[in-house]
Formats: sequence, C-alpha cells, structure tokens
Amino acid sequence: MTKYLKTRLKSFGYAGAGLVHMIKSEPHAGIHLLVTILVVIAAIVLNVARMDWILLTFAIALVWAFEAINTAIEHLCDVISPDQSDSIKYAKDIAAAAVLVAAIGATIIGITVFSPYIYALI
Repeated sequence: MTKYLKTRLKSFGYAGAGLVHMIKSEPHAGIHLLVTILVVIAAIVLNVARMDWILLTFAIALVWAFEAINTAIEHLCDVISPDQSDSIKYAKDIAAAAVLVAAIGATIIGITVFSPYIYALI
C-alpha cells in the first residue's frame, strides 16, 4: 500500500471518528440519524424513483453537513472563548440557524417527494 493511500485511509478514519463523536455527543445528531433511517426505510418501502432518491440523498447530506459544521463551530467557540460572549453566542446561534434552514428545506423536499407515493396508497 502506498503512503498516499495510507494517508487517505487515515483521513477517512478521522472523519468517521468525528461523525461518531457528533452522533454520541449532539442530541440533534441523534434525531437526524433517526430521521435518516426512517426516510431511507420509507423510500425503500415506497419504491421511490431514481430522481426522488437523488433529492432525498441531497437533503439528507445537506442536513448532516450543516450539523457537522455547526458542531465544529460550537467546539471551536468553546475553546476560543470559554467565558460568556455576545459574539460567540451569535456565532453559535447563526450556525444552529443554518442547520434549521437545512432541516426545513429537507422537510419540504421529503414532503414533496413522498406525497405522491402516499397519496397513491390512499
């Protein structure tokens, strides 16, 4: 195995460790995990079309990416300024707002994708 490949594999390991830490330490990440599992199960059961899978995958990835960025910002803010600070509070609040916006967008995508399938069952 080349040094380049070993380095890349280590990078994936670090990213995986970050993901596991986020899921274990952030309550909202646990909620995202549960919703992700439910959406995937629903998409399989309803046999959604390829393009719908693409939309759902994009929505899921967007929420997870923003949650990861939010978590990283929170940790960094806690190290930079352990004391109360309005600027740090705003940075954390804005990062959390980004996750909220992504989650709302993902919810709209989910409703748009699943509605026709659910309607067909009724």
